[in-house]
This record gives sequence, structure tokens and C-alpha cells, in this order.
Amino acid sequence: MESATDYHHAKALLDWQIELGATEAIGDASVNRYEMPDKPAPTTSPAIAPAAETDPVTVARALAMQAGDLAALHTALAGFEHCELKRGARSLVFADGNPTARVMIIGEAPGREEDRIGRPFVGRAGQLLDKMLAAINLARDGDAKKSVYITNVLPWRPPQNRDPKPEEIAMLLPFVQRHVELINPEVIVLMGNISCQAGLGKRGITRLRGHWAEAYSTPCLPMFHPAYLLRTPAAKREAWADLLALQARLRASR
Repeated sequence: MESATDYHHAKALLDWQIELGATEAIGDASVNRYEMPDKPAPTTSPAIAPAAETDPVTVARALAMQAGDLAALHTALAGFEHCELKRGARSLVFADGNPTARVMIIGEAPGREEDRIGRPFVGRAGQLLDKMLAAINLARDGDAKKSVYITNVLPWRPPQNRDPKPEEIAMLLPFVQRHVELINPEVIVLMGNISCQAGLGKRGITRLRGHWAEAYSTPCLPMFHPAYLLRTPAAKREAWADLLALQARLRASR
């Protein structure tokens, strides 16, 4: 029989454990914790993989390849939402000239007047281009043998006419490639550094101009941009030599 001393001692120990936070009763049978099964791993929600980022070049390539004609390509460009330039531009500047022309001219990007009117090369540089073409009996309209077709690497005007960024050129390049395929010109004129960067993968127009190369699987001739000629009239001599080289190429392949 337990003595009163044992009872009071046991009660004091219990009170002390309760003060320490032990509020659950101890079972009658002892438990060997080493023989208990491992606790199941806590259930957690499966990690959600982050959404893959959209690659603008992949989207552009898919849209461009689906375009079966120039009207469809124009629509594809108008629906392309991955280029920030579109949000600040007034117009989509697509092309001008005769789609059946032997010569396709690829410029750089629209300027203020091009953005306002919606056609490439209509400002001062465009007026000079028309005079340059007329000097070798070419024009924007007329029959295929004496006309040109004109477009740009970028269809939207960069802010303050800044140079296009490499990523802007890259995302719009599939549209340029498809544009060339649909026109299927005999020769291409790459006007300016940006056009050479897109078509040839390199810049340095003073070294590249006047030398026939290949861009978009087509013979091409890099030339000074008319805007450069307006700033540097002394370069018109080289530009005239390039025009004569273009004329000679066209005459030889008739």
C-alpha cells in the first residue's frame, strides 16, 4: 500500500510535468519507439513548373512560313505582337514597288515620313533613291524589267530613328526571309549597315559596298543607304559606281 509520502511525491512530479507542458496522459503499456514504423513523408503539392517563355523568333518563323502570298505575309506581320517597336509606331511599313520586279531593295527601317505615310523610302532619302534608280532606268513601277520592289528589315519605326537592336533584327528576320522567297528576285540590293547585318551577318558598309555577295540565297549588292549619301555627298561617287555595277549585272542576265 502506497504511503501518503509516495502519493504526494508522485503528485508533485505530475504537477511539475504539467507546468513543463506535458499535457498528454501516458499510456498503461510501454512503447518501444525504435520498433515503430517510420513516419510517412509529409504530403506536399507537386511543384508547378514555370511556364516556358515564348521565343519571338520561333513565333515569327511559324507565322512567316504559313504565309502563302504577300497579303498573308502582311497579315502575319500585323498580328505579330512580340516586337515593342509596333507599340510606338504609327504605321506598318510593308513594301512598295512591283512584286514581279527583277530587283528587290532591302533598306533598314522606316523613318518619320515612312511611318506617317506607311510606305518605305518616301522622305528625302526616298526621293534620292528614286533619282538614283532613274539614272539607270529603273523605277518603283512599270514592267518587271525596269522596276524595283522595296522593303525594309524592320516594318516599324524605331524611336527617334535609332538603330534597330540585334534582338529586333533577329525576331523580324524570318519575315524578311519569307518576303524574299515570295518575291523571288533576280538580285537584291542591301542598302546600309542594318540591311547587311540582317542579310550577310556582318556590318561595315564602306568595306562591303560594291562587292557582290549572297543573301537569302540570292545574289546581292551592298550599297550606301541614301540617307548616308545625304550626310556624306562625297560618297555619291562610289554609289554611282555601284549603280553601274547593278545595271551591268541586269543587262548581262537578260
